[in-house]
Amino acid sequence: MPITRAATQAVLRLGAVALAGSLLAACGSGSSGTTAGKADGKVTVTVDLFGSFGYKEAGLYAEYEKLHPNVTIKQTDTEDEADYWKSLQTRLAGGGGLADVQGIEVGRIASVTQQQADRFEDLRKYGADGLKSQFADAKWAAATGKGGEVLGLGTDVGPEAMCYRTDLFQQAGLPTDRAELAKRWSTWDGYLELGKQYKAKAPAKSAWLDSVGSLFSIMIGQEKERYYDASGALIWETNPALKTAWETSVEASGAGLSAKLDQWSPQWNQAFAAGSFATIPCPAWMLGYIKGQAGETGKGKWDIAALPGGAGNWGGSYLAVPRAAKNKKEAYELIKWLTAPEQQAKIFAKQGNFPSSTGAIAEVAGTTDPYFSGAPIGQIFGDAAKAAPVQVLGVHDQNINQQITNALSEVERKGLAPEKAWENAKKGVANTLG
Repeated sequence: MPITRAATQAVLRLGAVALAGSLLAACGSGSSGTTAGKADGKVTVTVDLFGSFGYKEAGLYAEYEKLHPNVTIKQTDTEDEADYWKSLQTRLAGGGGLADVQGIEVGRIASVTQQQADRFEDLRKYGADGLKSQFADAKWAAATGKGGEVLGLGTDVGPEAMCYRTDLFQQAGLPTDRAELAKRWSTWDGYLELGKQYKAKAPAKSAWLDSVGSLFSIMIGQEKERYYDASGALIWETNPALKTAWETSVEASGAGLSAKLDQWSPQWNQAFAAGSFATIPCPAWMLGYIKGQAGETGKGKWDIAALPGGAGNWGGSYLAVPRAAKNKKEAYELIKWLTAPEQQAKIFAKQGNFPSSTGAIAEVAGTTDPYFSGAPIGQIFGDAAKAAPVQVLGVHDQNINQQITNALSEVERKGLAPEKAWENAKKGVANTLG
């Protein structure tokens, strides 16, 4: 994530996903790919992302520019990955307004490899095939085209955990020890039961979780097959695991456990600092987002425990170079460096985006995070990454997820009957798929 990454992808991302600072710049602005002119040997490499991948915040751009005095990096962001993807599709179709480097959320990568391979550079021509051993097999394979094209380099993955506010737990009389909580909410039923206990004694204007949409997304991230099966057939309407995630989310809404906040909305962003919710299902990329929104006043008030129901993955991203990019070679050299094990380890230490590089995963195993009460994030997310299923990715994964979470928002915010909301989700998916 960035969330998708988000945060977020994100974001995200993994989109993600995004995470500290203001992330409201429009995708198209400043992303034409124009250079400062190569006559003097200087090049401006443009980077267009959703959320924030953490490169600027972790100082990696400044480090790269110092190592390459002829290169200037110019980045633009869009907070919402869905808005970013829509804008990117428009620019890919027209061939203009594209950056040298474009971020791709994992839920979109199948669309790139199966439908848009001709619009992105095959990075093998720059030597990318020699990087395969650096990445987890599943991460590398997902960005490989039908003809073996390498269409992107992996940034992070999204192993999942549960972030929670220790100060709000204390006020509600709940335990705060991460190991004890992991036992008490080892199942999603246990998580909802603890939420009901929290609600009974919760501080004013504080709910158990941010939204039932985030609950659904984290639960479906625990499944190997979600919207498509391994043959590529759509299964989302009949998938029992998806139905369970839907019903659990509806139950949480009916029990009044949600703050009813649409993820990535301004109100959701503000809620991190306001203490409007006590828990949030958090893939690794969400850590940097929480820090950015909760700020220094949130330091030491958050902690992290293992996720109910077992390990899963939500989000993770890629960096790709469009065919229409003006500085393809320089763009490749930049993304090669940004996704190298050393840089992935730095990003995790400073932003929480969990590496997809096998070398970096081993390097960050002992990482702790003082912002999250010294939580052993390297161990928590490392264990989750090892146990998470290798997910089947489909062309419209992200679009289907968006329609379902939109429907859940109708349930929790508008009081729509779950059956009617489900029918709306089905119609939305049908329209999306054409």
